[in-house]
This record gives sequence, C-alpha cells and structure tokens, in this order.
Amino acid sequence: MTAPALQVDQLTVRANGAALVDGLSFDLAPGERLGLIGESGSGKSLTTLAILGLLPDGLTVTGSIRLDGTEVVGARERTLVGLRGRAAAPVFQEPRTALDPLMRVGRQIALPMRRRGVSGRALQGGVRELVSQVSLDDADRVVRAFPHELSGGQRQRVALAIALAGEPRILLADEPTTALDVSVQADILALIDRVAREREMSVLFVSHDLAVVSQIAPRGLVMRHGRVVERGEISRILAAPEHTYTAGLIASARRFEDALERRMRP
Repeated sequence: MTAPALQVDQLTVRANGAALVDGLSFDLAPGERLGLIGESGSGKSLTTLAILGLLPDGLTVTGSIRLDGTEVVGARERTLVGLRGRAAAPVFQEPRTALDPLMRVGRQIALPMRRRGVSGRALQGGVRELVSQVSLDDADRVVRAFPHELSGGQRQRVALAIALAGEPRILLADEPTTALDVSVQADILALIDRVAREREMSVLFVSHDLAVVSQIAPRGLVMRHGRVVERGEISRILAAPEHTYTAGLIASARRFEDALERRMRP
C-alpha cells in the first residue's frame, strides 16, 4: 500500500495545561483532499501550524505528525525547514499579511525555487510559468509589482504560486477564501481544485464553512474545542449531521445565507 502523505496520531497541543487540540488523529493519502471544519477557536489552524512546525513558543505538543515519512513533533528546525515547501506548503487566510510588503511579487515566488536549486533563465521562466498557472494576466507587470499594488484575489493567487513553487506533496489551505468576495472565492476554489488535480497533490482544506469545503474535499473532520466531534463524507454530513454541533454550524450558515439573500432582493 502507498504510504500516507500525512499521518497525525493523537496530536495534543496544550497551553498552561489546557488542551487546545486534544487527541487529534487522521491520515491524508497522496492526492486526497480532506476538510478540517470548525469555528474560530476549534483548533483547526493550530493543527495546520503544528504540521508545519510553526507553533509559537509556550505551547506543549505531544503525539505524532509524520509528514512525508518524517516525524515533525520534536524535530530540529533544520529538518522542519527542509520539509516546508517541499513536503507541505501553506496558503493562509489573509495574503496581505502573508506576503512581504517590501518585496516584489516575482522575487517572493522565486525564493522557494531557489531553495530547490533553480537559477538563471530557468528561474525567470519558472516564475512566469507559475504566474500563468494561477491565472494571473500580464505576468511582466505582476512579477514587478509589490503586494499592495494587487487586488485581494490577485494576492491570494500569488500566495498560491509561492506555495506551488516548492513543488509540495501537500497544500495546506487555511481559510484561503474567507477574506474574499463571493465571486473571487469561487475562482480561488476552482483554481485550487485544478492545480491539485494537475499536480496530483494532496489538499488539507481548513474552513468554518462546510458548504465551501464540500466544493474541494469529499471527506472531512468537524472540530470543536480541539476535538473531532464528527468525521466522514461531506455529502453525508451536510445531509444528515450526527452531532448537534455540526447541525448548528450548518443551520447558522443557512440562516446567514437566507438573511443575505433577503437583503439583496430589490
């Protein structure tokens, strides 16, 4: 059998004795998409940071995270740096803060490629190819631009290009559409879906919105207070949630959508 791209086993993250993530376990197969769903404070973003070895100081981590066959929990920083970008790369919620405001976009996309040993004309051509892959027009203008000169949707496409530049096995997408308007959200979701298929890349998609996750991932985990309260096929969870918390998440989203639709009626 093919080894999982990511194995999380009894992951627990504590702060001052309190468990922020409590006994989390799941596998992510090569090329698979998995949703991690929950409201703010449920522990889903902490899980993403733990996978990347980027948790802030002061937190205690136990359990196991095997990323591309390498143990992350307790690993040295040198090992973690080698895994980031190659084994897994993130796309965070707000590209305005994820991107360096003082560095031109092309240089930011080039950095992960340089770490892979790409240089010269191959580097320049690779940057422009990535800009094209994430559906950004006018590559010459984009690579010379600073982040503030681009729209929110364009910045998120740049963030995705930076993630892809390391040729990762796993894309960690942490609320990548939340800060965008509805039409741009749909474009970014379609883009993530396309590049994941083209590259046969695994995707861990983190969101508070089950409906959004259903457009990317067939399977999901619902988290509350650091614990998984429900897991399974997203279509089944949406149609017949087994946990009252999951049912509440779905109902609140539907109430919001209904209220928004009423406000938009002439």
